[in-house]
Amino acid sequence: MEEFELIAKTFQGLEEVLAKELTQLGANNIEIGRRMVSFTGNKEMMYRANFALRTAIRILKPIKHFQANTADEVYNAVKSIEWEQYLSTDSSFAVDAVVFSADFRHSKFVAYRVKDAIVDYFREKTGKRPSVRLNNPDLALNIHIAQDKCTLSLDSSGESLHRRGYRQEAVEAPLNEVLAAGMILLSGWNGECDLIDPMCGSGTIPIEAALIARNIAPGVFRKEYAFEKWNDFEQELFDKIYNDDSQEREFTHKIYGYDINRHANEIATRNVKAAGLSKEIVLQVRPFENFQQPEEKAVMITNPPYGERISTNDLLGLYKSIGERLKHAFTGNEAWILSYREECFDQIGLKASEKIELFNGALACQFRKYQLFSGSFKSFMETNDGNFKSSRSDRFDKRRSERSANKKSRKSFGDVKDAEKRERRFFGPNKRKSFDKKENKGKRYEKQN
Repeated sequence: MEEFELIAKTFQGLEEVLAKELTQLGANNIEIGRRMVSFTGNKEMMYRANFALRTAIRILKPIKHFQANTADEVYNAVKSIEWEQYLSTDSSFAVDAVVFSADFRHSKFVAYRVKDAIVDYFREKTGKRPSVRLNNPDLALNIHIAQDKCTLSLDSSGESLHRRGYRQEAVEAPLNEVLAAGMILLSGWNGECDLIDPMCGSGTIPIEAALIARNIAPGVFRKEYAFEKWNDFEQELFDKIYNDDSQEREFTHKIYGYDINRHANEIATRNVKAAGLSKEIVLQVRPFENFQQPEEKAVMITNPPYGERISTNDLLGLYKSIGERLKHAFTGNEAWILSYREECFDQIGLKASEKIELFNGALACQFRKYQLFSGSFKSFMETNDGNFKSSRSDRFDKRRSERSANKKSRKSFGDVKDAEKRERRFFGPNKRKSFDKKENKGKRYEKQN
C-alpha cells in the first residue's frame, strides 16, 4: 500500500504527546512542528490516525507544496492539479485557508482564489463545475501559507476530532476533549490507580480518562469522517479498524468525578451514560471544601474556574481551599491542576514540581503538578532519591530540550479551526449499553445506516 505524507494538527503544548501517540500507532518519519506533527503512512495509517489519536484535532493529507507571492500564483498552482482524482462536477467542496504572510493579508481571499482555480479547471474541461458547500462538503480542502511557502491538503477528518460524539450536553465553557486527553497523558496516568476530578463539570476529564484506562479508541462514537466520501475510500478496510477491539483492556480501579453544581452532575451523568462508561466512573455532587482523603492511591487531574469565562464569588478563596484540601486530605498522592492566573496558583500555597504550558482556547495556561507527601520535604526527597519530578517528566525531558534547541526551525501549520457541529453517531438503547465485553458480543460497534 502506497505511503504518503500526513499532518496531524493539535493544540500548542501537546505536540510531544501527539508524536508519542503516532509512534505507538506505527507512523513513520515523525517530525514535531508548532501545533502539528508531520508523519508518513499508508491509507490504513490515515484511517487509524483519525480513529485512534486522542490529541489530534484533524488529519491532513498534503497533495501539493509550492511557492507563491501573489494570488495569481496560488491560482495557477492549484489549477495545475488534476482535480478529476478528487472531484467530479457532481461533487461539492469547501476551502479553509490559514495564512501567515505579509503578501497574503486575507485568508478568505486566498480561499476564494483556490475555489476559482478548481471551478475554472472543470468549467474549461467540461463546461460544468462542482458546487461549493461550506457545511458537510464531499471534499474539504485546506491551504496553509507561511510567508511564500504554500501547502494544499485534503482534510481527511472533516468535523474536528475533538468532537468525539458522546457529549449530550455541556456546562458553560466545557473543557475541550483533546485538551482533556492531553492533560491525562501528560500526567502519565494510564489506569494504574484511581483518578479524581473534584470539579468535573460535564465530565470530560473522567470520560477521557476512562477511555484511556480501557484503551478504547475515541473514534468509536464518531458519526463519520471526511475520508469516507473520497473516491478511493475502502469500506472494508475501515470497518476492520472500526470493529477491532483486540487492544481494549480491563480497568480494575475507579474514576471519581465531583462537582458542587447539581445541574452539572446531571449533565455529566448523561454524558457518561452515552459513552457507556457508567461502570468505570462514579459521579457525585460534592463541594471541594468537603473533599476527604481517598482510601486508595489516586491521581487528581482538574481544571478549576479561572475567572475568565466562568466566575465564582471568591475565586482566590477557591484556590486557597484547593491548597488546604490538598495538604490535609490528599497526602501521599499527586495532583495536576490547569489554570490561567498566577495569583490563583499563588493561593494554592504549594510548590509545583512541574509546570507545563498549555493553551485552553486563547488562554495561555499552565498545567502544574503537586506531589503531596507526608512528613518533611527532606524525608520525602531522601525516600525518592532526590527525584522531585514525575516519571512522565523523565520520559519527555529529552524531547523538550531538543524542541527548545530547535524552536526557531520548527514547522508551523496554523491555528486549529473547528468544523460545524453535527449529530453524533447513534448506537440506540440496545446497541451498546457499556464497554463490558460480557454484554457486547461480536461486532460491538456496528455503524448505523
